[in-house]
Amino acid sequence: MSVIVHAFRDEAEAAGRLAGALGAPLAFVEVHAFPDGEILPCVPPAADTVIVYRSLDRPNPKLVELLLAQDAWSRSPARRLVLVAPYLCYMRQDKVDRPGAPISQEAVGAFLAHRFDRVLTVDPHLHRTPALDRVLPGVEATCVSASAALAGWIAEQQADAVLVGPDAESRRWVEPLALADGRPWLTLQKVRDGDRAVRVRTPPQADLAGRPAILVDDVCSTGETLIAAAEALVTAGAGPIRAFVTHALFDDSVGRRLAAAGVESLVSTDAVVHSSNRIPLAGLLAAALEQELSG
Repeated sequence: MSVIVHAFRDEAEAAGRLAGALGAPLAFVEVHAFPDGEILPCVPPAADTVIVYRSLDRPNPKLVELLLAQDAWSRSPARRLVLVAPYLCYMRQDKVDRPGAPISQEAVGAFLAHRFDRVLTVDPHLHRTPALDRVLPGVEATCVSASAALAGWIAEQQADAVLVGPDAESRRWVEPLALADGRPWLTLQKVRDGDRAVRVRTPPQADLAGRPAILVDDVCSTGETLIAAAEALVTAGAGPIRAFVTHALFDDSVGRRLAAAGVESLVSTDAVVHSSNRIPLAGLLAAALEQELSG
């Protein structure tokens, strides 16, 4: 079975790493923008299986691109269409939280499930939803963790550094990472008062004075959680503080605020194109796609 990777040019480097790891050719979807704001994506020649690389940060224009491009793929010789979306958008909104609001997770999940035979993503922010296949009904839904890619970076950090999760929710990836590397770990206690209002405190029993700390989180957008966590660590006497996030959704102003809060450096995976990218996911994604190569 022949396989090709299709991607968009703004994600050429990450898509190229994936194609290289798969040993598959890479071709680009060309997107023409009309003066009135409409677009025309033109897909390249297809193979039996088309692996579409499109991370869904800045999701609204990308979803329209996929809507139109998928119509073109459906008219091509491709028999199988696989979406690799390292960041999956709209996953946090999993209930109606105010009158008149949608359940965005269900709406976007149905949109993608209707257009692709398989969706592969990395550490989706599912909140109360127990599994990705609940979001993507009727198609193959594959979720992989960035932990394997992160483990090598953690092993390179100071031996006495404490691995820190910014809230109780982060325990599910902080604890196994710490145990695998033989490091001490803890999670902080977070209270969210709004999108940009977060309070964090260290557990009473935590002994952080003079200890390097590695903050680990899945998503950084406004940065409020990591900023509050860094400030709590500084108050507890920890330092230096380094941070890792899987999905870097923040802008330069957030980066400056993180530095001011005491974060010495921040690294991310290449799930979302960002200047902090240091940890490629190509090997992890390629391993999850092995069945596509074998047919």
